[in-house]
This record gives sequence, structure tokens and C-alpha cells, in this order.
Amino acid sequence: MAREFARTDRVSQEIQREIAVILQREIKDPRLGMLTVSSVEVTRDLLYAKVFVTFFDDDQEVIKTSISVLNDAAGYIRSILAKSLRARIMPNLRFVYDQSLAEGIRMSSLVDQVIRDDERKSNQDEDAADSTDDSTDKSKED
Repeated sequence: MAREFARTDRVSQEIQREIAVILQREIKDPRLGMLTVSSVEVTRDLLYAKVFVTFFDDDQEVIKTSISVLNDAAGYIRSILAKSLRARIMPNLRFVYDQSLAEGIRMSSLVDQVIRDDERKSNQDEDAADSTDDSTDKSKED
């Protein structure tokens, strides 16, 4: 029977929490904008961790620069993380841009646009139907 929470899940949640604090308090690089640690995936052997981050800026150049800065600082972040977690094995960190937030916003805007287009079409159909009813009523009066 599988456990409700695997060890890797618990470790990844703790790493996510600690990295968020480290990025907020310890990393003072001006090239990094506002970012969020959205999730962390840890391998079963706890040797590697993929840290997914999202940015509030959608500029691809800024995102590439920020990911590069984070990956360059991964050793430093790992050493601070090792002191705070006190784990026997500290995974190597790799930072990756999480596109799910941007993709969700894009999908939501597409849905909103389709709804607006449908409402516009239904209003035009109602207006067209009303104008044909009015012309029919006038011809009956004559």
C-alpha cells in the first residue's frame, strides 16, 4: 500500500518553502525581478531538484536573464538551504521557468474573447430580428 505522502513530496514542499524565503531575503541581485517559486520536483534518490519559478514580467529576455542568474547562484542557494534543512543529502538545484501561469492567463483571455464575440453576435442577431419585425409590422399597417 502506498503512503499518503511520499518522502520526496515532503522534501520538495520543504525545499520550495525554504527557497522562497532564501530568494526573498538572501539574494540581492538587481537583475532578478519579482518571482515566485511555484513548485519543486525532487528525484527519488534526492540528488536533483528542479525548481519551477514564475515571474511577474512577461519579457522573454528578462526571464532568460533571471533564470541564468538563478542557475549561477544555485550553489550558493544550495549551501544556505543545506544549513536550514539539515538533511543528509542536499539535491543539486536547477531552476526552470514555469510557463503554466502565463499559459493559464492566455487561455483565460481567449475564453473571455470568445464569450465577448458570442455576446456580440447574439446582440447583432437580436437587433437584426427586431428590425425585420419592425419592417413587417409597418408593411401590415399600410
